[in-house]
Amino acid sequence: MNNTLSINNIIRPFNKKIEIEGDKSISIRWALLASQCEGKSTSFNMLKSDDVLNTLNCLRKLGVKINLLGDKCEIFGLGINGFKYKKNITLDAGNSGTLARLIMGLLVHSNNKVKIVGDKSLSKRDFLRVITPLKKFGAKFQTKNGKLPVVISGTKNAKPIKYYEKKGSAQCKSSVMLAAINTNGQTLIKAKKSRNHSELLFKHLKIPIKVYEKNKFDLIKIKNKKKIKPITYKIPSDISSGSFFIVLTALSKNSEINIKNININPSRIGILKILKKMGVKIYLKNLRKYKGEKIADIHVKSSKSLKSIKCPSHLNSSAIDEFLVIFLVAAKAKGISYFKNLSELNQKESPRLKWGAKILNLMGVKTITTNDSIKIFGNPDLDLKKKIVVKNYLKDHRVFMTSVIAALSFGGNWIIHDKDSIKTSFPSFLKILNSLNKQK
Repeated sequence: MNNTLSINNIIRPFNKKIEIEGDKSISIRWALLASQCEGKSTSFNMLKSDDVLNTLNCLRKLGVKINLLGDKCEIFGLGINGFKYKKNITLDAGNSGTLARLIMGLLVHSNNKVKIVGDKSLSKRDFLRVITPLKKFGAKFQTKNGKLPVVISGTKNAKPIKYYEKKGSAQCKSSVMLAAINTNGQTLIKAKKSRNHSELLFKHLKIPIKVYEKNKFDLIKIKNKKKIKPITYKIPSDISSGSFFIVLTALSKNSEINIKNININPSRIGILKILKKMGVKIYLKNLRKYKGEKIADIHVKSSKSLKSIKCPSHLNSSAIDEFLVIFLVAAKAKGISYFKNLSELNQKESPRLKWGAKILNLMGVKTITTNDSIKIFGNPDLDLKKKIVVKNYLKDHRVFMTSVIAALSFGGNWIIHDKDSIKTSFPSFLKILNSLNKQK
């Protein structure tokens, strides 16, 4: 089977309405928390990507019954610390750092050893960032250099802890939050600003949590909970997936798009704030709230004139998954754009800061990079005619999708390898793209 994609033409003008799949971050968190409820929890519009399916497979190995019925997912929770499984099992997180790190929080209380493994990309990523705080609860870990595979041995008497999360990592914060549910006392977390889906789900499930919002960090207090009632949840669409179509529309001629039912959680809309500063025409319509999350339809129009930006660092955590496509907008903006304090980008599925620069350099765009910053010398007249090959990027789904958007926006003859990488987060990506090219 051919696993490469060839693109030789820019996309034609379009005016479309689209709907995309459920939010990956919420899908994984909902499934993990549903496993701790007592009884049947149901979700609709859950993302059925590899990361989420791997989450369900891991929960099944821990004794949780799960039914997938079309758009509906049923999880029959076993209660807090209710996992039932054989000794020395292995959980495969595939490519998902969210799954691997968050499930460790639940396994702090496990009776038997559990081994957690991942694919080549995930096995290069840092897990000391969660192992270190989880050890404070009393769990024991076996690992080499803080990388996968990791063997975790839980404790029956987990102690509440105090934890300072300095990186702006929602995964680290959420892992500690999940561990805190089953401790005898109050866990205190001081966390640099990051996405807050876990906090909102905790509140909706009536898990004892208090959040005190400060300018640069949040103080989170969590007490133990003996029983969690099941949850029914319609998962909103993913702004990270929607970002590719937002940027494609902004960079295309005479085009408009309306993306329905997108989660616009304030901790996730950094891309909207950044692109608006750069002159992208973005409008929010049909705003509403659903179980703590903000939802809206996002309407975008082609942008004839784009401005460079000195990106405020306080927006980084709320746009961390979208910077690769934001860099494409900077490539066509007038002037020099500057993004700093982005070392966290290199802790993703691939060293994304390096790959962002590499894609731009392949396009002929000048960049200056350091370990945590990039300057992009924009060219409003950028029009590619050459051949560009993108490969060996650790099958990072966002590198693939960013390359596709670049090809459709700037022209050239592109050959992009590992198109199956989209199964990680956005299986319908190419199908939706094809629908934009279909004329009425």
